[in-house]
Amino acid sequence: MSVRKDKRKGWLVDVVFTFPDGRTKRVKKKSPVQTKRGAEAYERKLRVKMLDSSATGKPRKEVPTLSKFAEYFVMTYARTNNKASERKSKKMILERHLLPTLGRLRLDEIKMNHIERYKARKLKEGLSPKTINNHLTVLRKALSLAVEDEQIENIPRVKWMKARKPKFDFFDFEEADRLIEAADGQWRTMIILALKTGVRQGEILGLRWEDVDLKSGQIHINQGNWRGHIDTPKGGRSRTIPLSPQCLDALKKHRHLKGDYVFCKEDGRLLTANQCKRPLWSACRRAGLRRIGWHVLRHTFASHLVMRGVSLKAVQELLGHTTIEMTMRYAHLSPDVGREAVARLDVQSYGPITAPRAHASYNRLELQ
Repeated sequence: MSVRKDKRKGWLVDVVFTFPDGRTKRVKKKSPVQTKRGAEAYERKLRVKMLDSSATGKPRKEVPTLSKFAEYFVMTYARTNNKASERKSKKMILERHLLPTLGRLRLDEIKMNHIERYKARKLKEGLSPKTINNHLTVLRKALSLAVEDEQIENIPRVKWMKARKPKFDFFDFEEADRLIEAADGQWRTMIILALKTGVRQGEILGLRWEDVDLKSGQIHINQGNWRGHIDTPKGGRSRTIPLSPQCLDALKKHRHLKGDYVFCKEDGRLLTANQCKRPLWSACRRAGLRRIGWHVLRHTFASHLVMRGVSLKAVQELLGHTTIEMTMRYAHLSPDVGREAVARLDVQSYGPITAPRAHASYNRLELQ
């Protein structure tokens, strides 16, 4: 029986089958039932499957190249499972980077050494480790899909590059107030909403009046607008955010009948991200501030909350982060993190059993 137990992966099946024409095929898979008896049964099932395929005389399945499989990956899988922004990102990474380098290789020919050479090449081209990791994520997802589609048996190991934590910019409290005062019209309301709720720009542009509850003072983030595509928010989760008095007052004054969207053109049509750049830059210039993008206002919201002592878990929920690790980038701004950590030293040092008493007991033992 070609079964064995691996410390990390559990029970594995390793089957080598020889076909009548002399070809051999090796299949290494993790047993779906993680017991020795289950692995042995799975091995027998695999052998029967290969015997059946040999008896039927079916031609050997040709493994597609990465370029060929990428068409299916983008046009079928990504189209049905990813948001418009994610589809565009995957397509760009494949067309500009992965396919020119690895596209000619069959899926089963892509090995760890190909991936390592790809990483070295992209580093030489000046790409950051984080960007290269994004490329590897797309490659690994495509190969994983190929395994599920039974195009290949397994995928090569991918070693992720160590990337620095991205730095972020934000305005302090006084700068944020100056920015609000320097803005006017619907742009002032939009800036206040971004600074006081932390919603993404696409979520602001996709916000409808039906998602705004002026009576209870909260907004419901149910969708986003990416280049005219209305889709679910990033992360696929809706969330509800309470409004500060300043934000609630600004939205009440902003109420209009142009259309369904809170922020729109005069004819009610959707605004684009590009149309929102210059109004923000103009407000920064009038306020005597550096030019920033809309995402800096989201960083400012999160930074101000943490600096005011709000828990990181609450900030995570308000921002809509899928993991707490994404929110931890703001942890160093908390005024109580260091203080609480150091205070714990005193609790441990002066517990019920003090150092002098322990020392006295030791002396008595020495005298005996």
